[in-house]
Amino acid sequence: MHMNLKRWKSFDKEGRDTTTRGEKVKAAAIPEHVAIIMDGNGRWAKKRHLPRVAGHHEGMKTVRKITRIANRLGIKVLTLYAFSTENWKRPKLEVEYLMKLPEEFLSTYLPELKAENVKVQMMGCKEKIPLHTQRAINKAISETAQNDGLILNFALNYGSRDEIMRAVRNILMDVKNGIMNENELTEEVFHQYLMTHGLQDPDLLIRTSGEIRLSNFMLWQLAYTEFVFTDVLWPDFNEEHFLSAIEEYQKRSRRYGGLKSEEQSE
Repeated sequence: MHMNLKRWKSFDKEGRDTTTRGEKVKAAAIPEHVAIIMDGNGRWAKKRHLPRVAGHHEGMKTVRKITRIANRLGIKVLTLYAFSTENWKRPKLEVEYLMKLPEEFLSTYLPELKAENVKVQMMGCKEKIPLHTQRAINKAISETAQNDGLILNFALNYGSRDEIMRAVRNILMDVKNGIMNENELTEEVFHQYLMTHGLQDPDLLIRTSGEIRLSNFMLWQLAYTEFVFTDVLWPDFNEEHFLSAIEEYQKRSRRYGGLKSEEQSE
């Protein structure tokens, strides 16, 4: 499916609106940061009597499709939950395959990401990640460092509770060493100790496969995020599904705990 999202409005000779769905979505409020819990690869494979790794491989193709349309819509950050700190509990062969996927994805699509002005980042703990995976990620980060388009942020070996605990330890250490006074600690300062420092909190979270839970993902950052859950399995998730999620987001009224001006006068 090809979408030309560069035009805003177009009309035929009779004055009828021929603006594409993507263009109409782009003309409205676009979330600056979209986070996705990519779920359902295993079930996708099982339905087709295939090994689970086949679902993960198909899901990699979906990452490419969604990255492309997110970039063309003008979304600034796309954070993808690729591997959690709990995923190490999965069978060894599946974990080994999952650790090869970033290398395969980046080696295949890095030229395209560079051409599309996408900047690759990663959040998570590198300690347990195999060296070959680290090398592929570091290469992509280095070669896209000067790009200023979409930030493609992979959450790899990431867990939000681990992230928060690390932040707390680092704050305590800085207070102990006199780098920071405990009275200086605010929400803004705390955010600087998180793995998402430098990024705004997500405006929209999408989770595929019908599961309705956060699974230890960005618990601090999602405090005022809009959630969209879909039954579509991640390998089947396409551009149309993504646009539907954005359209749902655009219907929401974001109050951040307060009221809009017209509601205050009621």
